[in-house]
Amino acid sequence: MADPNRSLSGLSEDEALEFHAQFKTTFTAFLVLAAFAHILVFIWKPWF
Repeated sequence: MADPNRSLSGLSEDEALEFHAQFKTTFTAFLVLAAFAHILVFIWKPWF
């Protein structure tokens, strides 16, 4: 029988919150890196 404390993903609420916190951190790092890359390319070869 399925554990009633688990969601459809199979994670408990605490596990889901931990995953979400890590996801926010890595997504923010990706956005900063992507923005930095775009700035460097724009400095090199402006597209306006």
